[in-house]
Amino acid sequence: MRLRFGLILAALLAAGPGFAQGLRIGLQEDPDALDPMLGTTFVGRIVFAALCDKLVDLDRDLNYVPQLATSWDWGEDGRTLTLRLRDGVVFHDGEPLDAEAVRFNLDRYRSTTGSRRLAELRPVQAVEVVDPMTVRIRMAQPYAPLLGVLSDRAGMMLSPKAVQAAGARVADSPVCSGPFRFVRRVPQDRILLERFERYWNAGAVHLQQVTYLPIPAANVRLANLRAGALDMMERIAPTDLKEARAQRGLRVAESVALGYYTMSINVANGPRAKGPLGTPKVREALEAAIDRRALNQVVFEGEFVPSNQAQAPGSTFYNADRPVPPRDLAKAKRLLAEAGMPKPAFTLLVANTPVDQQVAEVIQAMAAEAGFEIRVQTLEAGALTAATERGDYDAAIVLWSGRADPDANVSIWLQSDGFINWGRYANPDFDRALAEARSVTDTAARQAAYRKASAIYLEERPHLFLYHYKLFWGMSDRVSGFQSHPDGLIRLQGVRLGR
Repeated sequence: MRLRFGLILAALLAAGPGFAQGLRIGLQEDPDALDPMLGTTFVGRIVFAALCDKLVDLDRDLNYVPQLATSWDWGEDGRTLTLRLRDGVVFHDGEPLDAEAVRFNLDRYRSTTGSRRLAELRPVQAVEVVDPMTVRIRMAQPYAPLLGVLSDRAGMMLSPKAVQAAGARVADSPVCSGPFRFVRRVPQDRILLERFERYWNAGAVHLQQVTYLPIPAANVRLANLRAGALDMMERIAPTDLKEARAQRGLRVAESVALGYYTMSINVANGPRAKGPLGTPKVREALEAAIDRRALNQVVFEGEFVPSNQAQAPGSTFYNADRPVPPRDLAKAKRLLAEAGMPKPAFTLLVANTPVDQQVAEVIQAMAAEAGFEIRVQTLEAGALTAATERGDYDAAIVLWSGRADPDANVSIWLQSDGFINWGRYANPDFDRALAEARSVTDTAARQAAYRKASAIYLEERPHLFLYHYKLFWGMSDRVSGFQSHPDGLIRLQGVRLGR
């Protein structure tokens, strides 16, 4: 860790005065592809928040608010959504953002092979240019989550001219319309952006540069922040909060998060699905062996929220009829005996951060008391994602950063065609329950449909949801104007860096 800190500090100092003048943000990992069509990581969304404006944004209370679209209207019983675009917006290459550019982007996201936005936009039948600054989206059936979809990567607009020129290499130099433009990227080292002078809301942008630095260990990020090598960091570990709050010259911001950690289980993706976790009783035994409340106390100082569902306990769409189950070691042993596997063995993948590894090791120890033999394997975030995507895993503990609409918190993992349904879970009844929830905007009707869906996955356990987390950001006293959001994104509008 000392070596890593020294290397980071040396790299920052060697980068020269132009580099040092900007805001330096420590990220927990290196983002994946900087193309909204392909991106899947949480830290990628943090970078996109500065680089790529969206059609719709979220405020701190999770209300949908204008960004590139100034207003919108539902029509035809929820089967059309009409958006009016902001005048005067240009992309980083100077090209205008208009209705044709929005049509181009949405069609690219929903029709390109390999797009991670395919499932999110599958209900869309057509994107129509009504006039130069008005777009109408037509759907086969009502689709209540669409605004939520457009407030994330599917709503990020890139310059059509730049996309066509880049071909398959869009992520190498993305051209968006956000407050900062892309300058360069050194993989596993840094991403540098600089202020876009023609940004439509330029008066809210006070920084000349922003640099994102991937530093996986939370305590090393904090050490860099304390030493002045960073100005800001995301995800302070709960075990470091006391130290961070006591540090002179630093302050901590926090927010209850939409996001959670879950254990994805390979139930049907390739040969690894034939292992012990492919048996429902073994998955049930594994859950019975885990004490989520103890996990929260041991690893997170009691700061997080133990959870068994994609929605947080107490939230609008949480299924209160199926609360977090207590640990039941006798039940776990009995289920393994009934399954004929008293000592099932499997490998648990986890990101190479100290906190994630500790979570895995606590689960490993708990499960061992029931008879499980778990091998914990740590991987860099990109390698972990690649392994799960190709089905080369038994189980993996992973982060979902959370969304305001409940559909995006569960469909991505468990719908039969979910874009990160790594374990290839498929249940037609579950898919129908989600379809029912999307077809109505009434909250009570959606609650009933999501309760039905949660009852199915809680019984079959293709995922074991573990806990919802709190977000903690650390920053120098030189940083002002930052506002925390439950989605965890770092919005740089209004942020200043003093001297």
